Amino acid sequence: MKKQVAAVLLAALIPLGAQATEVDPLESPLWNSMRLLFIGEDKYVFDERVVVEVPEFAEDPTQVPITVNASALSGNIEKIVSFADLNPIQHIFTYYPHPEIVPRVSLRIKVQQGTAIRAAVLTKDGVWHIGGSYLDAAGGGCTTPSTGNANPYWESHLGETKSRFFPREEGGRYKFKVIHPMDTGLVDSIPEFYIEQVVVRSEAGKDLAKMDLSQPVSENPVITFDVRDKSHKYSVWMRDNGANEFETAL
Repeated sequence: MKKQVAAVLLAALIPLGAQATEVDPLESPLWNSMRLLFIGEDKYVFDERVVVEVPEFAEDPTQVPITVNASALSGNIEKIVSFADLNPIQHIFTYYPHPEIVPRVSLRIKVQQGTAIRAAVLTKDGVWHIGGSYLDAAGGGCTTPSTGNANPYWESHLGETKSRFFPREEGGRYKFKVIHPMDTGLVDSIPEFYIEQVVVRSEAGKDLAKMDLSQPVSENPVITFDVRDKSHKYSVWMRDNGANEFETAL
């Protein structure tokens, strides 16, 4: 009887509509805060089909390669949000894949310390599928000045883009690099200056995959994405927070 009374009292203390949280497999102290920040009270599951690849140890915290692969959920994705729990600026990117584009993307990021790197994939049924990996890293990547900020080279080459195409058995892979300092705004006297939007366009100029970037993306971003049909041609359009726009054929 006492146990039943205790259960009733406990239930009365829980707000209506509150959702019990699953145990975080990465045991991050900030998981619940990150959940509320990026997905709110929406339904979610930790899902091994959402794969986040990181190096065993990031020796250079300003250039950490990560890959988010949600191809196992292809055809059912609304958007993908990636974030780093312990970064001072947690959001890395939000990705809206198109059916022509495989929901797999690689890029390099800055990290301030060892942290969980996450990908939250919203499927069409309204459920978030959470994947992640723990990244062990040396510190200070987000508060290190970009090398481009002190180098006049970037001023004359800002937005210059180089790309390569790698054919695969099914489809192909594009990899491109753009010159940009990607300053976080966390360094004294250096304002934030970063590419905030990337759009992959068809040869006819139709917007396909879209990506919203944040300050933790590394200087001179290198981004890789996969396409299903290697016979199609694409271009990439970018805009930074200074209203500069860049477009190039891939």
